[in-house]
Amino acid sequence: MLGFVKTDNEALVSYLGDPQRAVAAYWELLRRKEDALGAIRAGLSHESAAVREGCCRLLDHLVDTDSMDQLVAMADDPDAKVRVAAFHALACDRCKGDACAPGAGRVLGPALRHLASDPDPQVRMRAVELVGKFVHTDARAVAALEAAHAQDPSPAVRKTAGWFVPGGAVHRRTAPRPARRRAAVRATHRA
Repeated sequence: MLGFVKTDNEALVSYLGDPQRAVAAYWELLRRKEDALGAIRAGLSHESAAVREGCCRLLDHLVDTDSMDQLVAMADDPDAKVRVAAFHALACDRCKGDACAPGAGRVLGPALRHLASDPDPQVRMRAVELVGKFVHTDARAVAALEAAHAQDPSPAVRKTAGWFVPGGAVHRRTAPRPARRRAAVRATHRA
């Protein structure tokens, strides 16, 4: 990384496509955070699929509201690895928290479409994770996950979808908790 200290962000983004420099460039861009966002956003339209994939992976950690529409558009990239990285970035809350978590209106449509018809099973598996975020609030998500669980040609996609359908492990773990009865009783007594 010492060799990258004076390297500009655009050059670092292009290095994401070079197997010899990709890892170091990734970490340096991640270290630069918001200062590198413009170059990372521009990298989403780079001719190299490896660069586009790396930019999606960086946006998993650095995404902001200004980048969200570009990241959603990457779900339709011609390269499957880019689509996988885009869906992961859109579904993963661990790296970014709820500050930039996209709502169903932005991401559920593309996720449903790819879950139903993407030719790559890895993309469909990542789409399951994104659709699964809305399983408690949107009937379309439940229907799509149940269909994938029953009919997807990939055993891995069927298994992953099974975690998110009603009764599945992730579905149970992420179910909204009912309001506490005591608080409801207190509120009624106060009125």
